[in-house]
Amino acid sequence: MEPSRDTHATLVDLLDRILDKGLVINADIIISVAGIPLIGVNLRAALAGMETMLKYGVMQAWDEKTRAWEREHRKKAIPSLLEGEKILDKMYGSHHYTKGIYTAWQPGYFYLTNKRVFLHRQDFDEIIFQVPLEDIKGIAIKEEEHFVKEKKKQVFYLIDRYGGISRLHPTNPYELKESIEQAIKDIGFSLEEKPVIPHYEKATVDFLREGEEITHQGEKVWYLVPAQGIQGETWRPGHIYLTNKGRLCWRYDFERKLVFDVPVDRIISVTTEIRKTSGLDSNKEKVLDIMYQVNGVSSTKRVASFSGKQIDEWEKVLHELLSKKEESEFCPQCGRIATVKELLEKSCANCGWVSPGLKKKMAQVAK
Repeated sequence: MEPSRDTHATLVDLLDRILDKGLVINADIIISVAGIPLIGVNLRAALAGMETMLKYGVMQAWDEKTRAWEREHRKKAIPSLLEGEKILDKMYGSHHYTKGIYTAWQPGYFYLTNKRVFLHRQDFDEIIFQVPLEDIKGIAIKEEEHFVKEKKKQVFYLIDRYGGISRLHPTNPYELKESIEQAIKDIGFSLEEKPVIPHYEKATVDFLREGEEITHQGEKVWYLVPAQGIQGETWRPGHIYLTNKGRLCWRYDFERKLVFDVPVDRIISVTTEIRKTSGLDSNKEKVLDIMYQVNGVSSTKRVASFSGKQIDEWEKVLHELLSKKEESEFCPQCGRIATVKELLEKSCANCGWVSPGLKKKMAQVAK
């Protein structure tokens, strides 16, 4: 083949030539330093489309093995059906799995049949969620906050006749709802018109201690979760609480756990600032910055940032608490901040330090 030159050839022309005719690279390279050969490279490579490769008998065994695996894999991807069961609808989505402290959205394909609704994971050929049609009591669709601050997601609630509630997230919730309603109607059952579903945004408060009550709470508040490992700082939705025991807590509703828990007496200052809270195109919002001590050590301070509709109210509440705080001082031994009265008349609750004056009084009482 004679070499040719085409000054008007494009990248598409080059790729087409490589895929159709192929490209063979045959190179011997020697890398020398100061005339002394150090590294030798013997390169033999062929680059072409699979049809061209197979035409010349290259990679044929690999191709046959890959196709055989794919055929077998596709067979396993089809879920096993019950006797007399027919698929009515199929849709990609996820199911909110909860077991103990573990919670996660597990992805797969929802299947609606004439007997049940189930979610099938193709990679593992397993059914991770299913419910018979006759056990479905009600269906509701509710818009909730997405883990990305600017987005919303439509959560599909499926309530069964035994009080169980499943949270699903199909790609088209209204289409799935209509399909399930029709399938249930076809077998002679009916659904509740307005089923009662829990308010997940105001989930059950399970972090209170004995004798502790919530004195202040409000609507959803976003918290800037500090960077962890390879994950950078992330704004996440949840709720903030103030208790009668002087605890300021923020609960991540998605994982149902406390992420921020700081005693009010460790708060040093409360300030607000208008700034961007996410991407470059986001609008500026009011952010509440709370500076506090870590574990009562005076030299270690951190700042917690919150954003939301009720930031002005929380700023007012926290400022009132700080203004009512008695004169405070650091413990000479551990550095924990406490009221002067507590340090002089009692002891440090953190390390047990006792002031000289209190020691003298205790000694006199002992006599």
